[in-house]
Amino acid sequence: MGSSILGVGQSALNAAQTGLTTTGHNIANVNTPGYSRQVVSQNASLPQDIGVGFVGKGTEVSSIRRVFNEFVYGQVLTSQTSSSGVDAYYAQIKQIDNMLADETVGVSSVMRDFFEGLQDVAANPNTAASRQSMLSSAEAMAARFQSLGARLDELRQGANGQITSSIAEINSYAEKIVTLNDMIEKAQGTAGEGKPANDLLDQRDQVIADLSKEIKVTIVKQNNSYNVFIGNGQALVVGGEAFKLVPATSPTDASKIQVGYSSNGTTSLLPESGLTGGRLGGLLQFRNNSLDPAQNALGRVAIGLAMTFNAQHQLGQDQNGLMGTAFFNVATPVVNASSANTGTATVSATISNVGQLTTSDYRIQRINGVGGVGVDYVVTRVTDGQQTTFAAFPQTIDGITLASSAAFNNGDEYLVRPT
Repeated sequence: MGSSILGVGQSALNAAQTGLTTTGHNIANVNTPGYSRQVVSQNASLPQDIGVGFVGKGTEVSSIRRVFNEFVYGQVLTSQTSSSGVDAYYAQIKQIDNMLADETVGVSSVMRDFFEGLQDVAANPNTAASRQSMLSSAEAMAARFQSLGARLDELRQGANGQITSSIAEINSYAEKIVTLNDMIEKAQGTAGEGKPANDLLDQRDQVIADLSKEIKVTIVKQNNSYNVFIGNGQALVVGGEAFKLVPATSPTDASKIQVGYSSNGTTSLLPESGLTGGRLGGLLQFRNNSLDPAQNALGRVAIGLAMTFNAQHQLGQDQNGLMGTAFFNVATPVVNASSANTGTATVSATISNVGQLTTSDYRIQRINGVGGVGVDYVVTRVTDGQQTTFAAFPQTIDGITLASSAAFNNGDEYLVRPT
C-alpha cells in the first residue's frame, strides 16, 4: 500500500471492512454451540523512508483471534463432567428408591401381611381359613421378592444398554477430534504462524466439551493437535489416531457389561474405579455402589427371613403329628467361573450362618506365593476390598462355606454371589 493519502485511506477502509465482516460473523453465529467471539487485531503498516523521515502507510490487520480462556474452558469441562455423572447416577438410583420405598410395591406391606397371618394361625391353629390365609400371604410375599428382583435385573440390563451407548458416543467423539486435529494442522500450517483457524478450533473444543459429558478427559496439547486421555491415562486420541473403547462381557458375570480398551488388536478390561465422571462414570458408579448392594440386600432379607422361619417351622408338628419341613425354598449362592480360567475346578458355596451374611459378592483367586511361599487362595470382599488368604478348601468366610472339587490353576478366578 502506498504512502499517499489515498493509500492510507484505502488501508483504513480495508481494515474497517474486515472488522465489519468479523462482527457480522459473530452475530450470525450467536446461537452456534461452542462458538467463541472473534476480534480483529490491527497494526500500523511499516512506514516508508523518504529521506527526511518515515511516512506512515496506514494500517493493516495483523490477525483475527477468538476470545477464549483456557482456564475457564478447563473449569467448564470439569463442571460438565461432574454434573453429567451426577445426573446419570440420580436418574438410575431414583428408580430403586421409588420402587423399594413405595408402600404399595415394596416389601414392607407384604411382610406385614405375612406376620399378621402368622399371628392369626398361632391364635387359631385348627382353623383352615387362618392356615389358608397365611399360605396366601406367604405366596404373595415370595412373589413380591421375586418381582422386585426381576425389576432390579431390568435396571441392570438398562444400565448395560446405556453403558454400551455411552461407549459408542465416546468413540464417535474421538473420531471427530482426530478429523479436526488433521484439519487444524493443515489450515494453520498453510496460513502461517499466528493465524489461528478459529472456527475449527471452536468445533474441536465443542466436541471435547461433549466428550466430557460422557467421561472425564485430560487434554495435552501437541503442536496444533490435542491428545486426549481418559481413565488412568489411557490414550483415546493421539494426534491423528483414535483408540476405541468396546463393550465387553465380564468374564465372571455374563449379566455385566464392562468397558474394554482396544489396542494393537487386543482388548483389555479397564478398571472401573478409574472411569469416573460423565454419563459413563455415573452409570458405573450406580451399578457398583447402588444396584449391586441393593440386589444383595434384598436377597439377604429374603434368605434371612426364609432360613430363620424354616428352622423354626421344622421344630413344630402338623395336624397329623408329623414334624415340620422347610416352608420356603431358598436358593443356594451363585458361583461363576471366569471364562479365562485354564483349570476345571468346580467351586460350590453354601450358607452356614445366615446371621453373618453381608451384602457383598466375593472374588476367589489362586495366586502362588501371595502369603510368602507355596500356593494361596485369596478371597476378596468386593465392597471394601478386604482379603482373606488360605491354603486349602473348605473355608468359611462371612457365613459362607466355600468348597472346591480340585485345586485351581494359578490365576483362575471365581465370583461368588451369596445373596
